[in-house]
Amino acid sequence: MSNMAREILGFILTTSGWVLVSSTLPTDYWKVSSIDGTVITTATFWSNLWKTCVTDSTGVSNCKDFPSMLALDGYIQVCRGLMIAAVCLGFFASIFALIGMKCTKIGGPDQTKARIVCLSGITFMCTGLCSLSACSLYAHRITSEFFDPMFVAQKYELGAALFIGWAGSTLCILGGALFCLSLSDGMSTNSSPSDRRAFVNSGASLMSRAMPQSQSSHTRRPPPEYSGTSQHFDKNAYV
Repeated sequence: MSNMAREILGFILTTSGWVLVSSTLPTDYWKVSSIDGTVITTATFWSNLWKTCVTDSTGVSNCKDFPSMLALDGYIQVCRGLMIAAVCLGFFASIFALIGMKCTKIGGPDQTKARIVCLSGITFMCTGLCSLSACSLYAHRITSEFFDPMFVAQKYELGAALFIGWAGSTLCILGGALFCLSLSDGMSTNSSPSDRRAFVNSGASLMSRAMPQSQSSHTRRPPPEYSGTSQHFDKNAYV
């Protein structure tokens, strides 16, 4: 796979994951009341990071926002912060990706664009880790209350928003890893054939300088002259 095709695939994965992560914030069903052990259900309770609601058997829903942010449980406040950080990081990572991709005309030389794309990949991976941590923390609280035999209040099950958040986090991490591979490819392309030829020529010059002078003088010794010796010795020279 070429470098440009890898960057396009990474951009599709990361952008799709960021959209999924962003869609979990307004999603209602982070947790839904469980019907395990109940015979007759007259209402369904569900809530997210911002409000809690109840839907009766006729389909009418009544919602109530959380009255105070400081009075919330600690895990909800942490999940809010992590999800907002994930959305913000994904926004800036998308801008970095558009600047650093090879299919765009901005960003400078290939080495600079490769570094920008790598920065975008790291930012997208941070986006996925923030969203993954928030969804996992929220799910851990739901499952720990569900399997606790001493917990007598309303028990809940995992909502659809958690699965959407996990899917988006996975896409962000995979796409960010593809972006990080562009850094090694960008650095390898900088060593062009002209640079390699210059390196070989410099090595050859160093080798020629290191040769001893005696060896060079032996190689440059002129051939012996055999002409002219027979001209002084003819038959009249002995008469």
